[in-house]
Amino acid sequence: MALVEIRDVHKTFGKVEVLKGVSLDVEEGEIVTIIGRSGSGKSTLLRCINALESVDSGEIRVEGERVHAKMPDLKKFRQRVGIVFQAFNLFPHLKVERNVTLAPLLTGRTDKARARALAEDVLARVGLADKIDAWPEQLSGGQQQRVAIARCLAMAPHLMLFDEVTSALDPELVGEVLKVMEAMAKQGMTMILVTHEMGFARNVANRIVFMHQGRVWEQGPPAKLFASPETPELASFIASAK
Repeated sequence: MALVEIRDVHKTFGKVEVLKGVSLDVEEGEIVTIIGRSGSGKSTLLRCINALESVDSGEIRVEGERVHAKMPDLKKFRQRVGIVFQAFNLFPHLKVERNVTLAPLLTGRTDKARARALAEDVLARVGLADKIDAWPEQLSGGQQQRVAIARCLAMAPHLMLFDEVTSALDPELVGEVLKVMEAMAKQGMTMILVTHEMGFARNVANRIVFMHQGRVWEQGPPAKLFASPETPELASFIASAK
């Protein structure tokens, strides 16, 4: 059984059909990068996997459990499936430690006695152990995004979803976030990433999924897709992304 199973998923907003029968499997430990032009359905698919959006038809399963907005244990499900957006969404009135440990404390994953040790551990994993007592406003955009990643890691997720997490950053800050994600990949975290960072997709992903017009248009190992795309749509996209 794949960790993530997506079967013939359709999703419409108003009169616009955004997902038009998407099917995809993601194995445990796999790094899957989703690429494609704006409006191709990439971010919507991630939001459906995390049950932030309901599908109109088709089915999504994570670890065998059917995903939908009315799941009886939705909060517990989202503890297992972390998602990081391009907006950092840190609480400005809370220090870094509290931003990282708030969810584990509220869900009972940790208690006050162990919260700081948990924060120290996950912040060290993203290279920010020295910022544990900082306020978000004292951090650069790249550092805030790394804190957002640490916040997800604090819940010990089985799957991490990343939605264009570097697109809001200045170019010189992109590298520090990608380095953290590369380290997570090496540690075996299952990851699905929507990104325009073609170098990252080429060098880190096990598989690239090219979405076009709401469908999975092509997929395969990075070397194959970049060297010999089978469709003119992917060839055009790769050429424009260089």
